[in-house]
Amino acid sequence: MSAAPLLPPQGGVEVLRRKRFTREEFDRLIQSGFFDGQRYELIDGELIDKMGQNPPRAVAIRLALAWLVSVFKPNLIQIQLPIEASPADRGRSLPEPDLAILAEDKPEFTKRFPRGDEILLAIEVSDTSVSFDLSRKAALYAAAGVPEYWVLDLPRRRLVVHRKPSEASYRLTRWFAEEDMVTLETRAAMVRVGDLLPPE
Repeated sequence: MSAAPLLPPQGGVEVLRRKRFTREEFDRLIQSGFFDGQRYELIDGELIDKMGQNPPRAVAIRLALAWLVSVFKPNLIQIQLPIEASPADRGRSLPEPDLAILAEDKPEFTKRFPRGDEILLAIEVSDTSVSFDLSRKAALYAAAGVPEYWVLDLPRRRLVVHRKPSEASYRLTRWFAEEDMVTLETRAAMVRVGDLLPPE
């Protein structure tokens, strides 16, 4: 028997095929109880584990929620609930922003999730997922028509604000430090970034 070493395939690194889920497959798995006790978000056909929470992230979500409740009616605030992606992304993505504000509470939301253009603001509170939230999530929300998207970047203690969505990205992105005041584009409401961040 030959002991010749195995050589890597021609052309460089071997690419392993992965199973990407459709929205229909994801819905069937949820309805079957396959994910009972687990929370996943479907992004580009991949299942993103939403179970990971640490105390700073939980505190930041509560602080942001407390501020939003002071500005909006509670029935307009969604906490880690799905919104519809754009038609092009809908078959493989069902994003769940940490917080989202509905433009209005429509009766048809008992039969479907709100579309991106029915949301005033989406917020992601990011610790280990900052680069993902600033890239793929931003593109997904922009394509869906979410007019304003905030990423609360906990490691850098800053807020990244995205506005003016297009089909591929937001045309305006600015970051704000802890001491900065940020105004919601859709409301005359301001918040100090540091008031949304957990104490150091």
